[in-house]
Amino acid sequence: MKWCSPVHILSLITLFSFSVSTAHAQLSITNAVEKGVPERLAQHRSKVLSSVQYNMLLSIPVSKAEKIKGEITIAFDLKKDGVPLQLDFKESPEHIKAVKVNGKEVKTVHKNEHLVIDPAQLANGPNKIHIVFTAGELSLNRNNDFLYTLLVPDRARTVFPCFDQPSIKARYQLSLTVPKDWLALANARLKDSVVSGVAKTYHYAPSDLFSTYLFSFVAGRFTVASKQVEGKPMHLYYRETDSTKIRLSRDTIFGLHGLSLRYLEEYTGIPYPFQKLDFAAIPDFQYGGMEHVGAIDYKASTLFLDSGATRDQENARSSLIAHETAHMWFGDLVTMQWFNDVWMKEVFANFMADKITQSQQDKGNYELKFLLTHFPRAYSIDRTAGANPIRQALPNLQEAGSLYGPIIYNKAPVMMRQLERVMGAEAFRDGLRAYLKTYAFGNATWPDLIRILDERTPIDLQAWNKVWVNTPGRPVITYSLQQKENKITRLTLTQKGERTKDYLLPQFFELALVYPDRVEEVTVHIQGTQAEVAEVKGKPAPLYILFNTSGQGYGLFPMDPKATAVHQLQSPVMRASAYINAYENMLSGNAATPAQLLTTLLNTVQEGREPDELILNMIASHLSDVYWRLLPASKRTAMAPAVEQALWKAMLQDSVANRKKVLFRTYQSVALSKSALDTLHLIWAKQQPPTGVRLSEDEYISLALNLTVKGYGGDTLLRAQEARITNPDRKQRLLFLMPAVSGNQQVRDSFYASLKDPVIRKKESWVADALGYLHHPLRTATSVKYLPQALNMLQEVQQTGDIFFPAAWLNASLGNHQSKEAAAIVRNFLHQHPGYNAQLRMKILQAADPLFRAERLAK
Repeated sequence: MKWCSPVHILSLITLFSFSVSTAHAQLSITNAVEKGVPERLAQHRSKVLSSVQYNMLLSIPVSKAEKIKGEITIAFDLKKDGVPLQLDFKESPEHIKAVKVNGKEVKTVHKNEHLVIDPAQLANGPNKIHIVFTAGELSLNRNNDFLYTLLVPDRARTVFPCFDQPSIKARYQLSLTVPKDWLALANARLKDSVVSGVAKTYHYAPSDLFSTYLFSFVAGRFTVASKQVEGKPMHLYYRETDSTKIRLSRDTIFGLHGLSLRYLEEYTGIPYPFQKLDFAAIPDFQYGGMEHVGAIDYKASTLFLDSGATRDQENARSSLIAHETAHMWFGDLVTMQWFNDVWMKEVFANFMADKITQSQQDKGNYELKFLLTHFPRAYSIDRTAGANPIRQALPNLQEAGSLYGPIIYNKAPVMMRQLERVMGAEAFRDGLRAYLKTYAFGNATWPDLIRILDERTPIDLQAWNKVWVNTPGRPVITYSLQQKENKITRLTLTQKGERTKDYLLPQFFELALVYPDRVEEVTVHIQGTQAEVAEVKGKPAPLYILFNTSGQGYGLFPMDPKATAVHQLQSPVMRASAYINAYENMLSGNAATPAQLLTTLLNTVQEGREPDELILNMIASHLSDVYWRLLPASKRTAMAPAVEQALWKAMLQDSVANRKKVLFRTYQSVALSKSALDTLHLIWAKQQPPTGVRLSEDEYISLALNLTVKGYGGDTLLRAQEARITNPDRKQRLLFLMPAVSGNQQVRDSFYASLKDPVIRKKESWVADALGYLHHPLRTATSVKYLPQALNMLQEVQQTGDIFFPAAWLNASLGNHQSKEAAAIVRNFLHQHPGYNAQLRMKILQAADPLFRAERLAK
């Protein structure tokens, strides 16, 4: 007989009192009351729980200082197995006021973020647990006169007790008491509302079936607009006060939802699956949008545009609405089993959004938009030492937020388009329809979908999937061109992994032979190390070869040094792909230096060589990036007057308003000389932008902040800007940012120190903007001292912040630095923390990649 410690004896007594089986698997589950939602706990609950329903009442007082009181009844069927039942509630035990199980009051046992229910108090079959509690506020986003929930991926448990995992879908019946002059929006239809004194209670009907992360409500002082769209009544809740933006945007917002619904119903063969579709425009929302069932939340600034909106902004709005609407089928109707497959809902939302926007524009514009939307962002991660695969392991749901990023949102749609191409569009669509119908109102995994698709193609999708989905990185494509008597005798392409040599990506892409009088495009299908392009044999030798000319291939493609007249190409997609290849090769040290590329880009802009607004916007972004991140300060200062003058001249000469706006925005970014700053200050002071350029209130605020961070105007300018602002939400944002741009180092230090408080970090978009100003390239010498603290705080930032905030925190902190001192701080941190959280380690390496490249290239 093995010796038992006192702790083990106590454990056995506990097991006996709970009547738990001694089976090893159950024993481990019983003892493991762990923080977060471990995968094994989720798997166990999925087996024993069904028919879950939440009936909840929340009372929201007008004052943020007062707590939110709640009551919830959780009904469910249980396959009783003698194991204690764990409900998730990430709050202190004091927040639980009373617990009744099947009508009997029981002692509260709250441990490691879980409310633990003795199995002796539970029945086999139907059960009810009634809990009186104080709502947690980590994810309630309370403001002075409005609030909203944001509960993805595991934040429902921060507000109310629940089974917070995607595989336990439930119905929700919510009653919400709020100040009587507030409006409210929730997932389900409103049954009625009752006014009592200074309060109003909204009673909602039972909801559709969905996962806890999709539960939502919004309440506060909003305006509501209503419209019948595609036979469905829709309601838009908003706080925007700019009458021009409202007039120009409101009908468009409704219309884009209607177009998306119509396309999705036709493509999937499934009518809109939920009882309603409403949406709210939230000021400074953490994401672009969130797909709550029947109650989508959006970032207000993305929805409401004025007459000066660029094509890029209009495309972003249409894509965002299509993306969130697509989630109603992909994510809400069929949900991933576990958050390791969170990328599935995002890739299909983006994939379908691309299809929806394609249906609204010609093919050329669609291909260009696809290329510019996805490839630069995906490359920004896959080129780094922290590159992650599309599908990742997830042992605990509390780490799910770290899975999000450009690989999910931008590489995965490229993968999906390649999958559609290899299968054929019709077979692929039929597979998706079967998938949605098979798992409707349920959960599925990526292997479940692969099995369905595998039945519809002779391609070995398991092998294909291993590289595209389960392996990080991108291939490097090189070529060998042999010719004789000015004829091509052989063209061979070779690929190897950028970081691991055996990364061989099976894919289709196009290349083009460029001649003085024509361009001939050829399709390549590479599956292994090499591919010979037989189709070009015998053709005349071209001036040069361009790669990935259709914008569908993925990797670091070669840039022919003879390709000096890319602007003459007729195809916008070819031009855009060439500019991306040039930029990526510069970053990899394979082609032009940063200064050489900057000169090339500046000539393209100055001479008006790029007519397409979207491509011009990308060129301007590359120009600004090279200027600020990859030039040493001395060279930047020397080049500044020429860069400023070229951009100003190009803006004045351009006749198209949106292109003028892009050029003015870039001029504002790079301006350093006193004459340029004087010009910008005069525009701000008189509120008279250059002819043909329209500036919104947001843009004047940005201009004031930009001038201040460059040492022009100081507090006087910002106070004057504050007095101009009419929108209360925008005014509060400016007040928050003021210390970050202050010319007083002590003020900035004090502000940075305040960010240790999670309450100060509640408005995450404000914090990210503030960090960008604190670490502005002109301030890096004084802000480098913040970097150790930024890294040391990262784990807490991940635990208290929403899903995109850790990456935003790191990018804003590290992205503008280029010194050896800053690079050494990051390397030393990683060296000193060998057992650091793997997901966060990858985030650090991703965010530090621009710093490491700048350290090497900025000479």
